[in-house]
Amino acid sequence: MLFTDRPLRLGTRGSPLALAQARMTARALMAIHGWAEDAIEIVAVQTSGDRIQDRALADIGGKALWTKELDRALVAGEIDFAVHSMKDVETLRPAAFRIAAMLPRADVRDKLVGAASFEALPASPLVGTSSPRRAAQVKRLRPDATITLFRGNVATRLAKLAAGEVHATLLAAAGLDRLDQRDVGTLIPIDTMLPAPSQGAVGIEALADNAPVLEALAAINDPDTYDAVMAERAVLRGLGGTCHSPIAALAVIEGEQIVLRAEIISPDGVETVREEARLARSDAATAQAIGRALLDRASPALRALFEG
Repeated sequence: MLFTDRPLRLGTRGSPLALAQARMTARALMAIHGWAEDAIEIVAVQTSGDRIQDRALADIGGKALWTKELDRALVAGEIDFAVHSMKDVETLRPAAFRIAAMLPRADVRDKLVGAASFEALPASPLVGTSSPRRAAQVKRLRPDATITLFRGNVATRLAKLAAGEVHATLLAAAGLDRLDQRDVGTLIPIDTMLPAPSQGAVGIEALADNAPVLEALAAINDPDTYDAVMAERAVLRGLGGTCHSPIAALAVIEGEQIVLRAEIISPDGVETVREEARLARSDAATAQAIGRALLDRASPALRALFEG
């Protein structure tokens, strides 16, 4: 154990999914290090992203709303490390923090909930999502669809759907699997809907100067997940992407190489720019260049979403 006088404190958001991911992380650490059940204490921290549910993330501060309170708790010494859904972690992180490990990635695909397929939706369907990527991809598949803001945890969004507020919504398969709701929804093929960068990945972050904690976390790192997610995040750096921007990316490990696919989409779904490349596992520069290549090929209107 790192600390003989107290348990390690694992910070997490308080949503059911975040807590499930925190428990997965704790179990992985206890298993690999042979620690007792009381070696890790899970500390739930309410984030602004959880508290503010009536506006799009892009309008109220972006992805930092999921991380800033956990960052503060790390700096204040209230927690020793924090667990995140990697797709909720902003692209550029302060140097004080380090993503020390990622758990093995779960299913990266999205699920359509409320209909068996996009074709099965009624004419002019109302689809609930807070994701600019999903909204743009839905409009590409169903130009007659109307998108409405759908925030909240999985249970909240499923309740809104059940109440008839929308015809359908979209959820990450990974989140449903981790909540033991594998039977909910219909899987959408990757070729139909490329996922968000880092979708399905759980990351664990600590202070960059906390060597004992970083070493303990490194033991549970899954190298394939880590390299794939870092490649996808490099694409985001090349794009300068924000929560306003419909971006999709997926890196697949093939031996010592990565096959990386990425696309940007206009909000109305009319314009899609795609890139695909094969690169070395640690070649962040090429991954970042893919993001810039997407912008170079985009129309001025689409490029404008990534500026400023």
